[in-house]
Amino acid sequence: MDLHPGVDVVCLGESMVTFLPSLPGRLADVPSFTRTIGGAESNVACALAAAGHTVRWVGRVGADGFGDHLVDAIAAYGVDTSGVQRDPDRPTGIYFRTATDRATDAHEVAYYRAGSAASAMAPGALSYDDLWAGRVLHVSGITAALSDDCLALMRELTGRAPGRPLISFDVNHRPGLWRDGSGARVLLDLARGADLVFVGEDEAAEAWDLHGGDAIRAALPEPATLVVKRGGAGATVYERGADGLGAGSGAEGVTGGAVRAVGGDTVTSVPALRVDVVAPVGAGDAFAAGFLSATLRGLPAAARLRHGHLMAAAALTVPGDLGTPPSRAEADRLVGLDDATWGTLRLGPGWTAATEQEVRTP
Repeated sequence: MDLHPGVDVVCLGESMVTFLPSLPGRLADVPSFTRTIGGAESNVACALAAAGHTVRWVGRVGADGFGDHLVDAIAAYGVDTSGVQRDPDRPTGIYFRTATDRATDAHEVAYYRAGSAASAMAPGALSYDDLWAGRVLHVSGITAALSDDCLALMRELTGRAPGRPLISFDVNHRPGLWRDGSGARVLLDLARGADLVFVGEDEAAEAWDLHGGDAIRAALPEPATLVVKRGGAGATVYERGADGLGAGSGAEGVTGGAVRAVGGDTVTSVPALRVDVVAPVGAGDAFAAGFLSATLRGLPAAARLRHGHLMAAAALTVPGDLGTPPSRAEADRLVGLDDATWGTLRLGPGWTAATEQEVRTP
């Protein structure tokens, strides 16, 4: 098998053409939309490539104009799209959304993805030369909800097999995609097969009736690394030994953060940044990209969480799913701040293009 050793991360999943509203309000009242791209896994791929990593996105799109746009737009970030398949019979998925926060009742999303090219992803249909090409394979629970074939593929990829790369899994519970209500159980099973799991405290409560990081960890002891995102409160990583990429898991060398021991885990928590939010969509994907980037670099737990927060802030301060990350040097400078100074930061639109003097720190 050709493992293409130069690839850091492979991301597998559906990417769609996204239409962003020109004005706030109901979809029925929005007069026009701006075309962009969206998709949890391709968002992670683009953010990682923008941060200087070698990344491959694997997926399926239609042999149509929207498919052309997706492949071209993702490749423009520096992502390798050679593993993308074109389907002559099924269309590329698209969706429209309102400008409001996904968590509010006013938020609307209209998906046109049923029967999409991506829903035909299946075991045997995608090359393991592509899927196992990197040090990390990043997937999410959204793919499992697209079709029975996609679920079978996800079960295969999260099965513990000799020689597989580190499996990174973002739970991404979307209840509306699971018509039969099986999503919570399926996602818990898939997460148990991964090496690194990202889950929001809120989605764990909704899907599994688990409240707080310690309860989530008790239900998910199998992954070596569990990252619990706590919204505006910050994030916590539970880590048992090394994660397979050489990143430190203990308190030694930790930059900031609160560290404690729970069972066999080292548990590190880092508060979130204060951010002037433009749009909340895409922050979770960006956080995962920042954490993975720092993991690939062998950084300690608190630094990985801080890089996740910074990448999330880049997404939160732009209208679409994808923000431009700060330079690696600037990100490292901010990550290296002491706890008190980190707590004074407030980031708004345009902050990633700022110089050290413009992102002011006491």
